[in-house]
Amino acid sequence: MKQAAILFFAITLLIAFETESEATHETAKPAVLYMSDNEQIKLARSAAPPAISDDASIIIVNWDGKHRKVITGSNGFTCYSDLDKIDVPVPSCMDEAALQWWNDFITGKPGPTNKAPGFAYMARGALRWEKDNKTYMDWHEPGTKRVTEPAHWLIFWPFDAKSAKFPTYPGKFGSYIMYDGTPWSHLMIYQDPLLMGK
Repeated sequence: MKQAAILFFAITLLIAFETESEATHETAKPAVLYMSDNEQIKLARSAAPPAISDDASIIIVNWDGKHRKVITGSNGFTCYSDLDKIDVPVPSCMDEAALQWWNDFITGKPGPTNKAPGFAYMARGALRWEKDNKTYMDWHEPGTKRVTEPAHWLIFWPFDAKSAKFPTYPGKFGSYIMYDGTPWSHLMIYQDPLLMGK
């Protein structure tokens, strides 16, 4: 009887592990939910230089998982404590055009509606999902793996990699077009290309 109970427990653990690892990358509650408001504000401001983030609006993740503005800024930038709301915080500071791009993206619009290039800071880095040296917008795509991006800047504008002569995957110079060939293409610029893969 005892051996049967142990076997049942082992099988249950195995099934739980396989379900979690194959389901999605969203395997944990947002890390920021365990932070205080002040800790999230500090995290949001860390995404950009103080000259930008000190006067920016601040948006954090509320206890129910929704974003909540806690500070109204004066310089046109908005800093988020976390964009992806998963087990690793992804803070970012965006100007108004970049914020428009981001809101269009997360609300499922067919393409961005910003009329000028948007600029964003991600001084703490971010995450991307890839497979076969191709980045994916949807992290639920089967077979993708999560890769850490180093600190970088983003320019949100419909770049075309061929005409702009930029690569579509990060190389030794640390600049590339993400999501090339889609309405959501944008330019990624690593602050220090030597940090790639670390």
